[in-house]
Amino acid sequence: MNLETPNSEISIVGLILCAGDGKRMNLGYNKMLYYVGKKTILELTLDRFKSSRVKTVMLVINEADRDAVGAIAERYEDVAITVGGETRTESVRRGLKEIGHCDVVCIHDGARPYVTAKIIDDTIESAVEYGSGIAAVPTVDTVSEINDGEIIRHLAKSGLYNVQTPQTFIFDQIQHAYNLVQGNFSDDSEVYALAGFKPHIVLGEYENIKLTHAYELFAPASGRTKIGLGFDVHRLVSGRDLILGGVMIPHNKGLLGHSDADCLVHAVMDALLSAAELPDIGVLFPETDPKYKGASSIRLLAEIYGLITRRSYAVGNVSAVIMAEKPRMRPYIPDMIVNISTALNTSPDRVNISATTTERLGLIGDERGIAASATCLLFY
Repeated sequence: MNLETPNSEISIVGLILCAGDGKRMNLGYNKMLYYVGKKTILELTLDRFKSSRVKTVMLVINEADRDAVGAIAERYEDVAITVGGETRTESVRRGLKEIGHCDVVCIHDGARPYVTAKIIDDTIESAVEYGSGIAAVPTVDTVSEINDGEIIRHLAKSGLYNVQTPQTFIFDQIQHAYNLVQGNFSDDSEVYALAGFKPHIVLGEYENIKLTHAYELFAPASGRTKIGLGFDVHRLVSGRDLILGGVMIPHNKGLLGHSDADCLVHAVMDALLSAAELPDIGVLFPETDPKYKGASSIRLLAEIYGLITRRSYAVGNVSAVIMAEKPRMRPYIPDMIVNISTALNTSPDRVNISATTTERLGLIGDERGIAASATCLLFY
């Protein structure tokens, strides 16, 4: 079933299920409120949805978590909450009823915080074209049928998939399915199929696991990081302002370049792009393009932050070094940190900047240029 409404105009709601109690993890509270780093599992999941085409979200919660979840929801735009039922099926039914109507609904287990915006958007595209988009990955383990502790038969892995969420549907179809099919189910695509519809598979990712057991709280986070490295150098010339980290520094020379030539910010940008597997700033902001003449590098850094968040990356930390003989950088570093952390929508304690000389060696030591290097850590 194809929607007649253009893709850019269809209404899409994310229905995120987070009404569990954390018993299998022995936490004593809902695992959605467990902190991975500085964010809860719920926040990580919401961040992924907010970087996708889904802009409106309905959280299906446990009544006992209303205050805690409500406090998190208030920090996001267009996030509402409703109370779920005793089973997953009943929670979905209540969530669909609370939504009322939309064109497409994207149902997701809140305990899958490592979903990517790409998977979410791919399931939406599939739903628009085929009526449904079910994230799934080919089975890699041997699957066997067991009876009384003995293997009865092995199933051929060819054609077997592990079904994940998100599972995205034309709203009217999945609502009809849940109204029609009675009983309790662990999977939305099963309800959809029992109602006579054909679930359409979209390739998911193996990292998109559902956090169920305590050990899973640690393993995914430790492996889902990327490190980036950036370096930049510019010549010092008369008649130019010296701008580093978005701070104008009094000096008799400035850095030569097409933009404001802020080599510190350029190094940070290239580090971020490197970690996110994106082209460097010379490709994204070519010096042959007149619109970047004199451009603020801090503004360009904010654009790059937008690029990496749309690819479901979050900034872990940034560490940079300025290499200059003169002037002294220490008085200006606090303001540089504020400017860079603001552009990256992160706290200043995640940005570190130091300065050094080259002991009067080379073009930097001769005061003919200033260089900077940067490394960054991205979570995804």
